[in-house]
Amino acid sequence: MKPVWYDCDPGHDDATAIMLAVHCNNICLLGISTVHGNASADNTNANAAHCLYAFGALENVHVFPGAEKPLIRPTRHDPEIHGLDGLGGVEGLPSADSKGVRTRLETNGRLVHAIEGMAKAIRDTWNDGKGSKVTVVSSGPLTNIALFASVYTELLVGIEEFVFMGGGVGVGNRSASAEFNILCDPEAAQIVLDVPVKKTMIPLNVTHTAIVTRDILCELLAPSVLADADVLPKASTTLRNMLSTLIGFFAESYKSTFGFADGPPLHDALTIAYVSQPELFRCKRYRVDVELSGTHTAGETVVDVWEYRCCDDSWGPLGKNCLVAEALNIKGFFKLFLECVDRCDAVSPLNH
Repeated sequence: MKPVWYDCDPGHDDATAIMLAVHCNNICLLGISTVHGNASADNTNANAAHCLYAFGALENVHVFPGAEKPLIRPTRHDPEIHGLDGLGGVEGLPSADSKGVRTRLETNGRLVHAIEGMAKAIRDTWNDGKGSKVTVVSSGPLTNIALFASVYTELLVGIEEFVFMGGGVGVGNRSASAEFNILCDPEAAQIVLDVPVKKTMIPLNVTHTAIVTRDILCELLAPSVLADADVLPKASTTLRNMLSTLIGFFAESYKSTFGFADGPPLHDALTIAYVSQPELFRCKRYRVDVELSGTHTAGETVVDVWEYRCCDDSWGPLGKNCLVAEALNIKGFFKLFLECVDRCDAVSPLNH
């Protein structure tokens, strides 16, 4: 089992990543921290708690609220893609006041903040080298990760790898050149890229290939039903209906905003898939930096594909600091995704 800490800003695709983190057989989810991004920090925190409950996570997995704003820049959200609360259009989630949701937000009767919860989980799991290193996964702005790496430098030895969804190689989605997560807090992203720990970046170039097509949606809704050419099958369970409304809203957002006609990309789920099955990805190591001051390019990830910069072998500020995913086994990814849906369907409290 690979111990994982997951930092996110749910968000429709973050929700699918949480489902994978809970139900991949070789991942032990230690906790979730939340951050500003797709919606306000209050909403992303509540959304993560809803997801942990709906997906039947172990009761000792909690949500830890994190940064409400970027390190320096004004806060930005993305209601055009995710709705005002971050999970627009999603049906079947319990109320925020339900006990199963509320208990996910408390640890021993109190709120524990993101970097404190992350530090305790890594300290306890690493146990001064007697235990295991933790993989830290991020699918939102990197503010919490930058704060953790700056405050708890002594715990970096207990981290196996930082894996993050963000950036692009010559492509953006919320500016002409920048991807949303990096654009929200580019200074935090640069801090993380300079940390002397292995890092893997899952960029837009790869996430835009992980499209939930109609065939995949049919299999998600009713895996044992032969799909009709014109009509989607009825969801066989409440959990599957919830996931279909989540993907459906996301699909409409991506169609109207970006012209994606075949379905939405599951950006953030690829981070967890990479940790669980790295063989699904082809990656190459590069020097990666973030443009911080460009008038038109702030937040762009500058990937040194031609190796102009002289680098050493470290993962830090002088080295080739990042593995960059370049291709995905799409069929293998969705096989993993649908297997996790099956496992989730068997235990989700939404079905009872």
